[in-house]
Amino acid sequence: MSDPLPSKALLPGKTALARAMLGLEGESATALGQVLQDVVRSIRAHLGMDVAFISEFTGGRRVFRQIDSGLVAVPIEVGGGGPLEESYCQRIVEGRLPQLIHNAQELPAALELAATRAVPVGAHLSVPICFSDGSVYGTLCCFNLTADYSLNDRDLGMMKVLADFTAHRLEQDASRRHDTEAIRERIERVLETRDYTIVYQPIIHVPEHRIIGYEALARFSSDPYRTPDVWFREAGLAGLQAELEVAVIERALEAMPQLPAHTYMSLNVSPATLLRDGIAEVLERGPLDRMVLEITEHESIIDYEAFTRAVTPLRQHGLALAVDDAGAGYASFRHILRLKPDVIKLDISLTQGIDHDPARRALAVALIQFAAETGSKIVAEGVETQSELDVLRKLKVNKAQGYLLGRPAPVSHLQTTLG
Repeated sequence: MSDPLPSKALLPGKTALARAMLGLEGESATALGQVLQDVVRSIRAHLGMDVAFISEFTGGRRVFRQIDSGLVAVPIEVGGGGPLEESYCQRIVEGRLPQLIHNAQELPAALELAATRAVPVGAHLSVPICFSDGSVYGTLCCFNLTADYSLNDRDLGMMKVLADFTAHRLEQDASRRHDTEAIRERIERVLETRDYTIVYQPIIHVPEHRIIGYEALARFSSDPYRTPDVWFREAGLAGLQAELEVAVIERALEAMPQLPAHTYMSLNVSPATLLRDGIAEVLERGPLDRMVLEITEHESIIDYEAFTRAVTPLRQHGLALAVDDAGAGYASFRHILRLKPDVIKLDISLTQGIDHDPARRALAVALIQFAAETGSKIVAEGVETQSELDVLRKLKVNKAQGYLLGRPAPVSHLQTTLG
């Protein structure tokens, strides 16, 4: 008779299944597939069965989604299946067959199914995978080609535990896919209707008290209300971040002829978008020598060499490169070292409170000194008080932006001079 499944036997500390059941596994489709594969592998190995699988009931059929087997010739395959009515799975869910069968060859109700003799099926365990609303996704099953009278209710109990776990993960995945589809539809609708506007925040040359540039910022009015960072993050989840960023850049560049000739336009773009085909053609519609591309700290760059190859021709024609959010995290420092930007933008987390926080001042001083030695220019973001601006001026920061100096506004209400 089999022993109950010890938790350590099934869940050794560093297995993928252990991480999944502890909630540490990633939520991608690939990760989920691996987790479910670990489920069938673990239960088959623990019970010493020939085959274990997860099936899905769909369109009147039973389809095998994950399979693990110790047989040389496996009698089933992923994606295979057949009519539900001709399966053990359906009859067990309906109660016409027991969930635990020691020997199907001795059970008249099992012998009604052709697979019992054709496979052949000996011992068989199957439990339904049920969602929280009571609907049945499919089953978690395992079987032997021969009988096994040692199987007991504790073995079946462990099957039920894993079936519940599987149901939970599948339901999470279904909910996530539903949410992602809703996001995709929302982003696609905004792209189709161009339901966004661009506002421009002035960038000031502090010693000369004049506007030298504008940062283009997107604003979205579609319901439900979301801040721009949420729109772009959700676009990334839906695989549409590049499309949204390019659309915003195109809209922003439409205002370039209306900007004073001595000013530049600063545009936000993620590294991944800059590597996409076609982005260079979009940027070249505007005068590159009056454009700055801001690379955010929050976006990682996987391949700096590929990024450099993409941006170098644009920089050779006058485009300036800025690293945004400097000081907000480690990624910005790596961007600064690897990209050798023309502009380093001090993050709002550094500038706000710099007038009374020595730690902020110290980090700002380090970045200012680094910029001076490498030929980069510093722009301080998020300046909201005169006291903050006074400290930045003492630190020799010559360029700044923030509500104190000018709020973002549509091009029709653009601030072109300082009072």
